[in-house]
Amino acid sequence: MKRAKSVRAAIVQSRPNLESLDASLETLERMAREAAGQGAELIALGETAIPGYPAWLDACPSVAIWDHEPAKRARQALYEHCVAVPSPAFDRLCALARECSATLIVGVQERVDSGPGNGSIYNALLTIDADGRLLNHHRKLVPTYTEKLLWAYGDTAGLRSVETRSRTEEAYRVGSLVCWEHWMPLARQAMHDGGEHVHAAVWPTVHDRHVVASRHYAFEGRCFVLAAGQVQAASDLPSELDRLPEHVEQPDTLVNRGGSCIIAPNGEIIEGPLWDETGVLIADLDLGMCDRERMTLDVSGHYARPDAFRFEVLPNPRPAGEG
Repeated sequence: MKRAKSVRAAIVQSRPNLESLDASLETLERMAREAAGQGAELIALGETAIPGYPAWLDACPSVAIWDHEPAKRARQALYEHCVAVPSPAFDRLCALARECSATLIVGVQERVDSGPGNGSIYNALLTIDADGRLLNHHRKLVPTYTEKLLWAYGDTAGLRSVETRSRTEEAYRVGSLVCWEHWMPLARQAMHDGGEHVHAAVWPTVHDRHVVASRHYAFEGRCFVLAAGQVQAASDLPSELDRLPEHVEQPDTLVNRGGSCIIAPNGEIIEGPLWDETGVLIADLDLGMCDRERMTLDVSGHYARPDAFRFEVLPNPRPAGEG
């Protein structure tokens, strides 16, 4: 297949609803259609945007108390609104990609309903092509800090880039990592070795350190980066959990502020950031820039030095029956 010269990409910065999978999906569907209406053929969302990032892990002080009944109820409610692969919710995501004629990279909280891992929740990224086919299913390798209260450890089965196509039927490669995976040097190298043209870096919110990591990734990998966040307010936190005093007094305070931006292979921001509101960011990506920037640095090519270093991703297959 001929290599694509350019791709119109979009970030959907949504305000999800942790207490309603349907509402979160409806928000995504509306905003993805808006992006597709502007010609987007690649659409990315933030970390676990369906049904939303569990910001209560950091914003609600008592969640880590042993055997804390409100936290257990919050986890139960969350599990009921997670996405199983396959499931009707997953089918809606595939149908949306087909309707929009776009490749969709969407962060989900994924639940396992049966077989190995039954009852577990994963922080997952699903890459679905314009035909509604699941191209890649990545699970975050290490839940960060308080996230370990909720999420199981991921695997290397989805630690790769995949080929998708533009609307002109030309090929390009996309990949994705979740949040603090961007500070795992070997995970980054595994993705760089896959020859990404476009990378989705998904975060709860793209604050200063996350922008640094995303810009560094773009420069190091010589690829475009879609740094995707989401918007959440204190009022979106589970009602059964205690709140910080400032969140009780000001429920409209944002605990995740968005900050989504699009970054070029030279590390420069070309669109955004978008703060404190929902919206769609659009940019036309000149994929030839990836090749031009590799003249000076190619960490999988002339800068790799295989005579000095050896790198290998160990097989870590997903148990039979899981996604």
